Amino acid sequence: MLIINKVIMKSISTLVLLVIISCMGINAQKSILVSEDSLSFGKGRLPGLTVIIPEVKYEQTLKVWTRNLQSGTKSKLVTENNEMSIFGAKIKEISPNPVNVYSKLMNLDSAIKISVAFEIKKDQYIERASGETDLTNAKKYLKEFARIQYLDLAKDQADAEDKKLRDLQGALSSLEKEKSHFQKTIQSENTAIVTEKDNITIQNNELASVTAEIIEQNKQLSSTSDGATKNAKTDYINSLEKKKKKFQNSIESSENRINKANNEIDKANAEIPRNDKTQEQVNDKIEKQQSVCQKFADKIKTIKVY
Repeated sequence: MLIINKVIMKSISTLVLLVIISCMGINAQKSILVSEDSLSFGKGRLPGLTVIIPEVKYEQTLKVWTRNLQSGTKSKLVTENNEMSIFGAKIKEISPNPVNVYSKLMNLDSAIKISVAFEIKKDQYIERASGETDLTNAKKYLKEFARIQYLDLAKDQADAEDKKLRDLQGALSSLEKEKSHFQKTIQSENTAIVTEKDNITIQNNELASVTAEIIEQNKQLSSTSDGATKNAKTDYINSLEKKKKKFQNSIESSENRINKANNEIDKANAEIPRNDKTQEQVNDKIEKQQSVCQKFADKIKTIKVY
């Protein structure tokens, strides 16, 4: 039966919903803010820095933050009451020597705040009073960490939107193939109708000829008295009746095939406008999704140059 594939329609409906959600949830890139601040740690406060990373998730940020601090050292990050510390971290961007790092991660509204203090010597922390070079390096380190996290997030967002676009384009391709199938069906069934009509013409001619012959043979049979001749004539008439039945069956079969072909053509003709309308809707969604994808691509470009 020629009907629009229900799976295609269900997929399109889902994609349309996802596109709407995407359009509602598009966030322009936001600034990464690094500032000087004190860190409440244990029973005191330490001079330090704060960075705010837009949109990223707490768990993923914590995972990467932990991995970075533990990289290149056997020291492990210790967490107690949401306060994290590691001794002997190797952060070459800040110091050629191991440093102690005290930090906290906090969930904000659509952002993660990292507060951190870098102890470069016993009770000597990176701050403005310790020198501009160390402070600048620490700020650059935090900003670069934040930039990479934000960039990875933006890439994941862009990949998700690109997939929605590919899915929409795939749905459109399926609709185009389906319409082509309808059109080929119409062409094929019209060809079949012509063939069957030709067959009906041929079979009707044969039917007329055999019917006339049966009538003539019946006349001869009625005027024949010889038993052997009558039997032969009867057998011949029976063979003609079989031929007549064969022609009638062929005509009936062609008529049925024509009716079936017309039904298939009607169904295909009814489906094509629906297909066209759905293609129009999907094309509109594709155009909108392309705009969404471009915005995320622009977002990535902007974050790359932070």
